[in-house]
Amino acid sequence: MSNTPVIAAVDGSEHSLRALEWARKEAVRHGCGLLVAHVLPDHAQLYAGRRASLHDASEPQEIPDPVRDWVRSLLGADGPELPEGVAYEALEGSVPEALRVIGSRARMLVMGSRGRGGFASLLLGSSSRAVASTAACPVVVVPHAERGAADTDADTDAEQSAGRVVVGLHAAETPEDVLTFAFTEAAVRGTTVQVVSAYAIPPSPTLVIDSPFAVIPPEGLADEGDGVPAEREMLRSQTERLAPLRERFPDVPVEQAAVPGDPAGRLVIASRAAALVVVGRHHPRRTAMSLAIGSVAHAVLHHAHGPVAVVPTLKDDV
Repeated sequence: MSNTPVIAAVDGSEHSLRALEWARKEAVRHGCGLLVAHVLPDHAQLYAGRRASLHDASEPQEIPDPVRDWVRSLLGADGPELPEGVAYEALEGSVPEALRVIGSRARMLVMGSRGRGGFASLLLGSSSRAVASTAACPVVVVPHAERGAADTDADTDAEQSAGRVVVGLHAAETPEDVLTFAFTEAAVRGTTVQVVSAYAIPPSPTLVIDSPFAVIPPEGLADEGDGVPAEREMLRSQTERLAPLRERFPDVPVEQAAVPGDPAGRLVIASRAAALVVVGRHHPRRTAMSLAIGSVAHAVLHHAHGPVAVVPTLKDDV
């Protein structure tokens, strides 16, 4: 296990509370540290600059930070199970840039879908989108309660541990980092990876796009099967691409699904019963330093019913 921590980005809002709780459980699962990061608001940053420039010994040494006190109260001795190492860090600068920098030393960075300053109607806040688009580490965005799965009264512990890990796969283009992240997350949860690929088909008056899709094990891909050619070919491509992952993670059950229609829409549907949805950030044909998030990742971030991990390409030669 790497010593790199899980980082939770917080601002004292209800959205960041959900992110903090998700990150706490994730750090416990991985046996790594938890770093809670708060980007100070503008007025606190101005106060810190004024104090530093005046060198006034009468000024308090510690910048007032209500969020730090809030975090301490939540993670105190009487609180939930904690990972072995928990730290808090106040950051200065813009939210996206400060989190991008600190994320360079993280296993993953976890944040809420909206911050304290976001409009209530927004599905995804600008800071969450910017960090997911630029961070060097995987970014997990935890949606606010209104976007939760249909069973909103479900116990959150069961919701986070019982569901499968869903990963979107384009067999020829999805980077290995995305698959490795998904299988690792399934392994620490003791759950299944469901691999979803979508294929385009000609319009048909009998096609119902929102119908449930079939999950087919590799042994069901014999030549005498009755799947449509596009579906069967995609499942075969999946099986070939997943073979090295199955060898590396022999204890992780795998479900394969090849479905007609839009990949983002299918992943959003699958998110209703998932503990985590994993998507790649960039189309591999773009440059490694591209700031544009892929269309599938963008749509899933906006509409998924549960946490979404956006995984960057970590190798420059992809």
